[in-house]
Amino acid sequence: MNPPSDKPKGGFDQPREVWNKRFSTPEFLFGEAPNAYLVSQRHLLQPGHALAIADGEGRNSVWLAEQGCTVDAFDISDVAIEKAHRFAHRRGVSVNFQCCGYEEFSWRPAHYDMVVGIFFQFATPAMRAEIFDKMAASLKPGGLVVIQGYTAKQLEYKTGGPNKLDHLYDEQMIREGFPGFRWLDLRCYEAQLSEGTGHSGMSALLGAVGRKV
Repeated sequence: MNPPSDKPKGGFDQPREVWNKRFSTPEFLFGEAPNAYLVSQRHLLQPGHALAIADGEGRNSVWLAEQGCTVDAFDISDVAIEKAHRFAHRRGVSVNFQCCGYEEFSWRPAHYDMVVGIFFQFATPAMRAEIFDKMAASLKPGGLVVIQGYTAKQLEYKTGGPNKLDHLYDEQMIREGFPGFRWLDLRCYEAQLSEGTGHSGMSALLGAVGRKV
């Protein structure tokens, strides 16, 4: 048996407590609407089995279910998962929500048609590399990965996201993290976000959609 790791999970010393506190509000921290970049790529999305990682209160997984996907989603916060269950029920869809971190999630190889990761930038570089590997391995051949994140210029805007440079994205990082993928969209851009109080204002963003070949 391996000894317990003293590595902080999720980029925090006590990630569940941190996120539970952030999600413990009557309103949705990042709003109820799905991520705008994800919605903009609707024409590329394919029906099938989707996974939404670190999905918080369920805004993106619920939207994917509304598009006809069978959806699994996980988040480390039990407060967020409880809100996500209520949200899915209110919207009349079913999502298989699990309360766990990425380390505990049961990543099944070549299982998903689509894996969606929206603003999971709690991850340190080592964690991020592990998550990218798990996302890629869990996709079927021909499956899609969809990623939205902040770029380094976000440190100037300070309208959401981490304040650590090594937690932020660029195009090369995505290409290296998903070798062999064919990129249908991969770009850095700036846009106004209005995603609850968590992401609000002009933002420096990366959007990526890649197909596993």
